[in-house]
Amino acid sequence: MKIISWNVNGIRSILGQNPTRKFDTISHHNKLFEFIETEKPDIICIQETKAEEFQINEELRYPPGYYGYFNHSKAKKGYSGVVTYSKFKPKSVNINIGIEKFDIEGRIVETDFDDFILFNIYFPNGTSGMHRVEYKLEFYDALFNYIEKYRKTGRNIIVSGDYNIAHHEIDLARPKENIETSGFMPIEREKLDLIVSLGYIDTFREFHKEPQQYTWWSNRARARENNIGWRIDYHFVNGKILQYVKNSYHLSDIEGSDHCPIVIDIF
Repeated sequence: MKIISWNVNGIRSILGQNPTRKFDTISHHNKLFEFIETEKPDIICIQETKAEEFQINEELRYPPGYYGYFNHSKAKKGYSGVVTYSKFKPKSVNINIGIEKFDIEGRIVETDFDDFILFNIYFPNGTSGMHRVEYKLEFYDALFNYIEKYRKTGRNIIVSGDYNIAHHEIDLARPKENIETSGFMPIEREKLDLIVSLGYIDTFREFHKEPQQYTWWSNRARARENNIGWRIDYHFVNGKILQYVKNSYHLSDIEGSDHCPIVIDIF
């Protein structure tokens, strides 16, 4: 089984519903469906959709052969949002953890596939001020407290998405310059330490120990071209399911967003 996670930074643009411009060229190219057709994932988790389901043209709402499960921000339009596309119909779907201030931002799709529960999460960022850093930290605590009730019953857990935190110095190009930047602040990185202490595993680092492996690049100063990036997208799993993970990797050459897709293969 192949599971992909990708922050697309606006699903209507990557679907070609909203035109994109590069220099003098305007395009309605459906990069998302083309990518799915090429990679053929069993499940693909999309973050930062910035749209409600009904805002997507009907013919673009679901890739051929996939079910789709959406969540969107009720706090403001054109913000946040996630969708999970799956070739298989899950046993159940949930989009809330029962805390209104988090549920209202549309950051979660939980799908139960019997053998595992998959959480597609768009974690908050804290770049607009310390009040959002605090919100982000509270979201982490609330989410993993919620997930723990499943893990403690023996369920297999996969938590995929844009975590908006680079864990270690190896996970960003310029750690010293960003120690006070949201996304690499010590109080944020401690949340990933806590996840690891609970028994969750960063699958990518199980297979790839080398530096300069990133999943997000600023749109400024040719950052992607020069690989000045951050690794902030992850597939974390509980220890019990790790034995079935045969690979975890990035598709860093895939364009269409300021993030690249990340893949986990399970057998």
